[in-house]
Amino acid sequence: MAGLDATLRRLTGYCLRRATSQVLVTVNETLAAFALRRTTFTALTVVVDNPGLRQSQLAGTLNIERANLVQIVHELEAAGLVTRQRVPEDKRVYTLSPTQEGTDLHRRALRQLCTVDAALTRGLSAAETQALRRALLLVEGNASKENLHGSRLPGA
Repeated sequence: MAGLDATLRRLTGYCLRRATSQVLVTVNETLAAFALRRTTFTALTVVVDNPGLRQSQLAGTLNIERANLVQIVHELEAAGLVTRQRVPEDKRVYTLSPTQEGTDLHRRALRQLCTVDAALTRGLSAAETQALRRALLLVEGNASKENLHGSRLPGA
């Protein structure tokens, strides 16, 4: 059956989707061992790296609608991993900070994900891994609506 999707494998988007599907299975299994999901781990990471950030900043960083972020923050707060505090000068605004438990759990989960990440890039040199990350960032930027709609696409 090899080669049945040869035409599709010439498309970057298809290759990204295939790679992503495989990677996410491993990442999900890894995070489940820490009672985390990808979205909760990602949010926790940003909070650990930026204690005191506003919920709106977290939503913007993760490109998540504010309404969807509320559930993620609630989940992290209920698990005792983050605290939410009102900003005194604006009672509508909350800041987020990790708890010690959240910081410790994050450190353990991140260590395990770094091991997974190293396995994913096995066979690539450090320079190739960096080039891959730069290329993915470029593809991500090129895929934005602003860039795609502003370009004259072939066949359009």
